[in-house]
Amino acid sequence: MADELANWFAERMDEQEVWSGLRPGPAVDEVAARLASTPQPFLADTVDVVALACDVFDHTGCAAAAQRIAERGTPASRRGAAIGLWLFAGTDLVGPLTAPLDERKAAPALLALAFRVAPLVDPGRWLSDSERRDEAVRTFLLWNGLLPRGEDVTQARSLFEMRDSVRREGALAQALADHEHRMAVQRRLADAKAKEAAARYNSE
Repeated sequence: MADELANWFAERMDEQEVWSGLRPGPAVDEVAARLASTPQPFLADTVDVVALACDVFDHTGCAAAAQRIAERGTPASRRGAAIGLWLFAGTDLVGPLTAPLDERKAAPALLALAFRVAPLVDPGRWLSDSERRDEAVRTFLLWNGLLPRGEDVTQARSLFEMRDSVRREGALAQALADHEHRMAVQRRLADAKAKEAAARYNSE
């Protein structure tokens, strides 16, 4: 079952680091309402996420992420990413959210929907099931670097982990724990290298 998250783990995303750097964002209910309004063309198995990303954004990072989703993802992954693209596009087409989404962090948010949520919960359920919609929105906001309005980090993290399908499945939860351990080791190694480089620089 952990194979379903292989694409996600390959991205080497560090969740602990993301939690430590959130800035205020829109409310979960507000983003959920926007998600529920996703137009039908965004939900087709044949949706071209690369073309869509290029239409919505003009920066290359997002197009590169969309390319990986198109190449490695399932139809569900592509629909998940397309829903994420709608959340960004909706600002121009429907109106702004009370706090803006962070376009600079669009790529990790799209990858999280495509490779972390969609393999476990089909995007069609995000529209029909309020709890799964809440999961998708909270995952999207987290990886977009945003703290839901009206919540502090402790509340947001608790609610995210309650909804997170990865943590609800034994094998997947273990795979996630292993991945997070690897990320923590790499973080410590990077910190040690940075300190060593700083010490060398200061002694010169």
